[in-house]
Amino acid sequence: MDDERMVETPEKLHRMVMEVRRGALTLAVLLALAEPHYGYSLRKKLAAKGLEIDEGTLYPLLRRLEEHGLLSSYWQQEEGRKRRFYQIDQGGEVALAAMRDEWQSLDQVIGHLAEEH
Repeated sequence: MDDERMVETPEKLHRMVMEVRRGALTLAVLLALAEPHYGYSLRKKLAAKGLEIDEGTLYPLLRRLEEHGLLSSYWQQEEGRKRRFYQIDQGGEVALAAMRDEWQSLDQVIGHLAEEH
């Protein structure tokens, strides 16, 4: 696809970028949940590392990961409010290891390809 056609369809470009981002967000969330966090504290932790994620993306992702058996959650009183904390569980650790291996492999290949570009 040439540059002109890509410019004519910025929504296609946006969808492609978001597709790459989705997988990266899953990996980042699993890594960040090595210690328990509630949604807002997780957003702050990711943002502090340079990864902004809005609530409309984060909370559905957390629910999906929990439904798939990768996270566990529990309610806890903190600062006068009940908050739902999430933490990676055994299934998540297995998935995380596989995802990290794949990420590192892809990163290496993409790095070599980028050097040629």
